[in-house]
Amino acid sequence: MKFYALIPAAGSGSRMGGGIEKQYLPLNDVPMIAHAMMVLAREPRIEKLFVVLSPTDKRWNNYEWRGWEERLQVLRCGGATRAETVLNGLRAMANVCDADDWVLVHDAARPCLADEMLGKLIDDVADDPVGGLLAVPVADTLKRAAADTSPGARVEATVPRAGLWQAQTPQMFRHGALIEALRAAGSDITDEASAIEQLGLQPLLVESDRRNMKVTWPQDMELAGLIVGQLNA
Repeated sequence: MKFYALIPAAGSGSRMGGGIEKQYLPLNDVPMIAHAMMVLAREPRIEKLFVVLSPTDKRWNNYEWRGWEERLQVLRCGGATRAETVLNGLRAMANVCDADDWVLVHDAARPCLADEMLGKLIDDVADDPVGGLLAVPVADTLKRAAADTSPGARVEATVPRAGLWQAQTPQMFRHGALIEALRAAGSDITDEASAIEQLGLQPLLVESDRRNMKVTWPQDMELAGLIVGQLNA
């Protein structure tokens, strides 16, 4: 049983605006994806890191990735959605991975993963029959917006937060099971755990913390830079 990591990095990050794909935005002087790569590379149990790019990606080769040569493999087979990109990457990894090997799928735009959280995920999930993911319990009050309200959205209902968790990455599942799940689920699935759930399985929730944020909006960059600076201090 071996551990591999996969970073889907074929998206455009349209919600960030600007003319550069989100994964390449500079964060503390290096491309944001580099922070996600570095924490995975520091974990000695991870055999190899696969980065899945769009076939038309023109920015990757603008950077020097020295020191990664033995543990990094770039796959230019990204799809139109995250699910397609991950599935294409898993298929391309099949000549390296066995069906029972673990694959940790991590967002390129989640640069603030702490070493101890990654280690905790592997420790807790390695002997689990299903797999699991980092997540945090929902702390805020949740509101569901009503449809067809103008002007602006209005509250239709308050959603009970008891038992609700916010999914993060990495999400860790066996290579064969994840391929099966994503094939069956289709391209609209937004995370790997959802696909596994559709097989009737229950992934393990491994409690993380809120530092492991996903950069989605321009204002997230400042906070992510502060967190990354603290983690690397």
